[in-house]
Amino acid sequence: MKEVPEERITGFIKKHHVLTLATSVDGQAWCSNCFYAYFEDENALIITSDRETRHVKEFLQNSKVAASIVLETRIIGKIQGIQITGQITEPKGEMLIKCRKRYLHRFPYAALMDTTLWMLNIDFIKMTDNNLGFGKKLIWKK
Repeated sequence: MKEVPEERITGFIKKHHVLTLATSVDGQAWCSNCFYAYFEDENALIITSDRETRHVKEFLQNSKVAASIVLETRIIGKIQGIQITGQITEPKGEMLIKCRKRYLHRFPYAALMDTTLWMLNIDFIKMTDNNLGFGKKLIWKK
């Protein structure tokens, strides 16, 4: 079992289900939105996406990515969001079975899809949580 961030961070991640993924190849940046399932034991986010998408083609060239998960609100005192960096890998063997189980538990309809699972192994998280005070940041590093 890997070291996981504190409950305020993991609770926020678990509460949401869409992240914005940022990739970069040859000095060109790209963003895409992905459904995710949090794999707390591995401190990783599981996404699914076809190999022909631009973001997959890019993270296969440069596996170092960034992501964000945000609460959409206009109320400054309720602003919350997470910025993440990590590395994307394609799970294999027993890890693939665990990732598939985790993803399908969160999104059962995905069983009908023919796509590839990817694992964003988190190495850094910065959470902004104005509920704790204006501009309050929580940091977690691997």
